[in-house]
Order: sequence, then structure tokens, then C-alpha cells
Amino acid sequence: MPVLLAAVLPCGAQTALERGAEALRKGAFAAAETALLEAVRERPSSAPAHKLLGMVYSAQERHLPAEPHFREACRLDPRDEDTCYYLGRLYYTLNRFEESRQALEIAVRHATRNRGRVLLGMALTLEALGQSAPAERSYKEAVQTGYRQARIDYGLFLFRHGRASESIGHLRQAGATAELERVKRALDNAPASQAAGREPVRVRFEASPLDMVVRNGAAGDKHQVETMPAGVAVFDYDNDGWPDIYVANGASVPPLEKTGAAYQNRLFRNQRDGTFADVTAGAGVAGQGYSMGVAAGDYDNDGWVDLFVTGVRANTLYRNRGDGTFEDATGAAGLVSDGRWSIAAGWFDYDNDGLLDLFVVRYCVWNPATEPYCGLPKPGYRTYCHPQFYEPLPNALYHNQGQGRFRDVSRESGVAGRLNKGMGVAFGDYDGDGRLDVFVANDTVPNLLFQNQGGGKFRESALAAGAAYSGDGAALSWMGADFRDYDNDGREDLFVTNLTNERFSLFRNTGRGQFADLSGPSGLAVLSLPWSGWSNGIFDFNNDGFKDLFAAGGNVNDNAELTTSRASRQPNLVFLNRGNGTFALELLPGEALHRGAAFGDFDRDGRMDAVVTRLNEAPLVLHNTTPGAGHWLQLRLAGTRGNRDGIGARMRVVTASGEQWNRVTTSVGYAGSSDRTVHFGLGKDTRVDVVEIEWPSGVRQILRNLPAGRYVTIEEPEK
Repeated sequence: MPVLLAAVLPCGAQTALERGAEALRKGAFAAAETALLEAVRERPSSAPAHKLLGMVYSAQERHLPAEPHFREACRLDPRDEDTCYYLGRLYYTLNRFEESRQALEIAVRHATRNRGRVLLGMALTLEALGQSAPAERSYKEAVQTGYRQARIDYGLFLFRHGRASESIGHLRQAGATAELERVKRALDNAPASQAAGREPVRVRFEASPLDMVVRNGAAGDKHQVETMPAGVAVFDYDNDGWPDIYVANGASVPPLEKTGAAYQNRLFRNQRDGTFADVTAGAGVAGQGYSMGVAAGDYDNDGWVDLFVTGVRANTLYRNRGDGTFEDATGAAGLVSDGRWSIAAGWFDYDNDGLLDLFVVRYCVWNPATEPYCGLPKPGYRTYCHPQFYEPLPNALYHNQGQGRFRDVSRESGVAGRLNKGMGVAFGDYDGDGRLDVFVANDTVPNLLFQNQGGGKFRESALAAGAAYSGDGAALSWMGADFRDYDNDGREDLFVTNLTNERFSLFRNTGRGQFADLSGPSGLAVLSLPWSGWSNGIFDFNNDGFKDLFAAGGNVNDNAELTTSRASRQPNLVFLNRGNGTFALELLPGEALHRGAAFGDFDRDGRMDAVVTRLNEAPLVLHNTTPGAGHWLQLRLAGTRGNRDGIGARMRVVTASGEQWNRVTTSVGYAGSSDRTVHFGLGKDTRVDVVEIEWPSGVRQILRNLPAGRYVTIEEPEK
């Protein structure tokens, strides 16, 4: 919310009020707060004192303490066009949109000097309420006042609502060069319509709980770690061909230790009948401290998938012995943690030497002993703090040396040169040079895109590539990320989730080392507006040949209803791909504080399933039961010259209906790991004419005339 430092004071204002106003003008917030609290005590009915005190708190983003003072100022002097406007904008910031609308209605009645600003505030609030037509009327009224920012924001509104061409005129008239270039890029790079008006087959899932509870250790003190679990992995740990599940669990806070069986990480074996058996006991994967995420990959190429588990204070590498048990190989592998908070990790072979390397995403500096108090002051209530209150950390890259050993190459590779507040990590070759690049979704700071230069070096290129910020130039609360080709053009795109009222991001790869944010033209911006997304994935859930978007829904706060108009518990979301560059939203039944999600075909029926974690509830296995789904083909690779999992291999399939591309990866979403089997929906096609595989080793392999409805294991040829 903008802070008006040149506040107009009434004649005869009290000394404390004058002192507070002067301190506020100078940015001396502590002195201003002291003086204005004195002014409020001396004159509780002084609207200027309450207004200025609210401005002091808002300038420091202490929004909850500001609210009662702006509310009182609006009540005492509603004819001051600033008082109710400030209250309305504060409610908008707090996502309390109905209250924002009510306050701004008062401000609109009395606004004269800054009428355009007030009307723009109303337009933004109505848009957040999903009232697009009234919002557009308010935008237009604000533009008619000559207020430049209104024209810019109206142009961005049109862009978000898929009217990119109309938005260009408004942005050009406003002289908004940066915004204009982003919108023109989106318009230029939106995919051509392939099937206008086609409605996709709606998806259906049957939910069944796993026999555990994800525990975050919350006891009322709102420690930052409590809102961040729990990652989950889908992988075949026993090589029986059926995907199993591993769930990373929390711990008590403090001491960040797993106190008893209730806090164990859990391993579930697929029973092949739709159920899963807890086989944690004796497997050696229960964990020690507060766990966050998990990455699955066969780092030693012995044919058995291993696990790397991230945590708040320590990470753990579990080596799969191949007999149903794992050993802690962290120390032997040279991966002993330095105590810095890691959230996500991913396996990839960045130098194509046949050995999987490890990328670890770190979040921020956190100490439970110095947790800031956020929310209303005691005896009020607490909320989880904004990431701005915590210092960022660098990511880490470990090179696989062979013989089960890793070397930290974070600095020499260039990865450690950028501090961040990382959440999700995904791999793809966005520039088509045959080397895997790394995308890191960051919380409230710009995303990172590490472009693989070869020779063990990376260059951070997110800003240059157009993936650092959203389409309207903002650094959002990005969390989950997947790096796949959603529009069947052969180029890998990015789908990134974030918080309510921020809108999920869809970065389309333009094929020139650039991305364009198509959240607006695709409809994703409007559809995702009310929701917060954590883990996510790009998969074809109805097998129609076009990949859909999945997001695990849940507010960051478990008491969001106290401070916002949004619910804490939210549904999971599927954005169904219409095949023409736009999406239709499917809300799945069941609201919760969903967090992690991972994907695989648990019952081997050719429809992609999911497992989703819920804070302080049992994880849910979502069995895909979509009626009328199309044909399919699933491919599982076995590397011989490259890494055994085939991670990084790129696939192209050709059918009578056209072409599709996909890549072998397990790093999907937020703090999670999905089955490495590659799935293709085929729609009405019953045969795949061509399967072309580009192995990480450089070997190209072609198979022809594969029937649909099959699982096919493909071994890398020797040459």
C-alpha cells in the first residue's frame, strides 16, 4: 500500500501529532510510532493521529497492527478521502476483499483530488472478488480521470483476462514500456489455436488415505518450518514394477527431533490391489530430524533407487541395498550437512558422464529461538511470518565422483553465487543445447534459471530469459515447479505455483532462449486467482494427448480466516488443457492444508495418479478413475552408457494425431519426486508410429509401431 508522507495536519495539532508526522516524513518509524501512540492516547478521537499511526505500521509492512487505526480513522472522518482508502487498500493487502470493497465504497463517495487512485483500488478489489464486469467498469472510470497508473493496471487486467491485444493500446498510451514489452511478447508467443472450443474430458479421482499422519510439530508459536512440510516421493524401491511411496514427516519444534514413531518418515509398499502397506519398520528410512523433501534416484547405478531426504538442520542420503532395506550413506558419500535449511533436491546428470549429480535447494536462515512475532500483538494471535523477515541462503550442487562419493562444486560451478529463498527445483534443456539446465522457484524473490554452460559451469539467466518475474513484473511467492512441454511444440515450458491473489505462472518457451508468461492468455491467471498452490505437475490426466496442470491447494497460514477473505483449507486443482493454449479448471473434492504431491500410475491402468500430503492429516492417494480417458503408452528407460535411470533422456512420439515430447525426470513440484516412468496420453490413437529417444550419452534410438495400452521397458543401446 502506498504511504503518503506529506500528510496534511489540522491547525492547532498537538505536539505529539506534529512530532509523529515529522518523524514519519523522515522515515524514522520507531520515533514516529512512539509519538503517535502518545497522540492517540491524548486524543483517542483524532482521525489524523490514527491515520498516521496506521501509515507508520504499513510502511513497515506491519499490516495487522495498522488495521484498527485505519479502521478508526475511517470511522471518525470518512470525508477525508485518504482514511477509508487506506483502510480499503490495507484490507486488500490482507486478502480481506469484501471488507476492502466496503471501505472503498465510502472512499469513492468522498474522493475528489485522488479519485482515480480510489477507483483503481476498487477495481483491483472487485477483480480479486472474481467480479470481472464491475471491476472493468471501475478500471475504466479510473482511466477516465487521467490517472496514469489506472491505465497501466487496466492494461494488465486485460492481459490477465486473455485480451492481450486490447491491453497494448492502454499500456502504450501510459508509456509503460516494460509492461508493454511483456504483453507484446506474450501475444507474439501465444500458441496458435488448434482446437477452438474443444472441451476436455473431465477428470475424476478416488481418494484413499495412507496409514499415517503428517505432523508439523505446531504448538501455537508459529515457527516458520511448520507450514513447509511435507515432501513425498513416488518410486519403485523393490523393483517389482509397481510404484511405492515415501513421505517425509516433521518433528517437534523445538528441538527439531523426531520424538517417537508418530514423527517418523514413512515408506509404503504398493500391494498391487489399490492399497499400500507401511514397511518403514526395519527399512532404515524413518529419519532423524525435521524432514522437508525427498528426491529419488539411483546415484550408484546398481539398479536400485536411492533416496535423498532434505531437512531443516540436516539432509540424509539413503542407499538402497536391494533387499528391502536402506543404509545411511550420508557421511560415506561426503554429503554431511552444514546445518542450513534445505527444502528440495533433485537428481540430474549435468555433465552427462553417466552418474547422477545432486542439486539441493535451500530456503532461509532460521532459528526457533529468534522467531519473530507476526500477527496481532499479545494477547492477540500469531500468524506465520512473511519471508522478508528471514535472510536468504545459497543453493548447493554436488558432483558425483563415482564409487559412492560426491564433491561440493557449488562455488566453482557458479550455483552458490546467488542467494535465494528456494522452494521447488526442476530440470530441462530450455535452450536445446543438450545440457540440462536448472530452474529454482523462489519465495517472494526472483526465480533462478541456471543455464548449463558445459565444463561444469552454470550462468544464472532467469532475468534474461524472462522467467525471473511474472508477466506483470512481480516477484511472487513461487513454490512448486515443473519443466515440461505442455503445448506439444517440442520446447520445454515452466508451470510455477504461488499464493492466493498472485496467480499461478505459465512460462511458455518461445524457442529462442526466452520465456513468455502466458498466464493471462491461457486463462490460468483468472482461474488460479483465489487459490494457493504448493506442489504441482504437468501430466496428461485424461489421456487426450495434451498435458494438464495439477496443483496441491492450501493456504500458507492455518488461521487465514482470522486475517483474510480466503480459506486456509483449499481443494486440489487440475487445469485441463483444451489443446488451444487455454485451460478449464477442475476442483477436486476435499479441502485441506495440502502441501506435497508426486505422481505415478499406482494401479498400472494407464491413468496417472497422485499422492498428496496434508498437514496434520493422513496423506491421500488419488486414484485416477476418469471415465472416457483416451489411449496411452508408458515408457521406462534403463541406461547402460548413461545413468541407469535414464534421467535426462528426451522422448518424442509420433502418432496419427501429431507429435509429443517428454523427458525422464523425478524432480517435480515442491519438495517431491515422481516416478521416472514417462507417460503419454494418445487420445483416440491406438498405435504409436515412432518413438525417438535422445539418451544423455548422446545415443539416439528409434522404435516403430508400438501398440497403445502398454508398459514398455527400453534399454539403451551400446551405440
